[in-house]
Amino acid sequence: MTNSIQILDTPVILTTGIYDLLKDHIRRKKLSKTNEAALDAQLKKARQVLRKDLPTDVVTVDTLVTVKDLETGDTQEYKFVGPDSAKKKNGTVSILSPMGIAMIGYPVGAVVEWEFNAEIKKNQIIGVTPI
Repeated sequence: MTNSIQILDTPVILTTGIYDLLKDHIRRKKLSKTNEAALDAQLKKARQVLRKDLPTDVVTVDTLVTVKDLETGDTQEYKFVGPDSAKKKNGTVSILSPMGIAMIGYPVGAVVEWEFNAEIKKNQIIGVTPI
């Protein structure tokens, strides 16, 4: 049986730089087949904007994001930064981490399905703050 992820009707909103970074990540085969297909589908519907035109409630680099696991009800915060800036000791996470790729481009309130450790999880973005 093949896992599949339901893609939201709402297109992701990305800066051109992040869009290109994600396309390159797909080319490098860094994702599971399920997540690669989901990300490819998201990018086909993505809306690209200039950094200054990116809404402040959309997940991108340099944002503090609060995520709720809809199965357990647990919440967790992630400080998403660029891949070269991520440092565990600073509490920052690469935007190319599994959670970063799952959330990037979605606004507060979005429910996102993504494969983590061969299991499809549903998470809701409940807060986005620029850092």
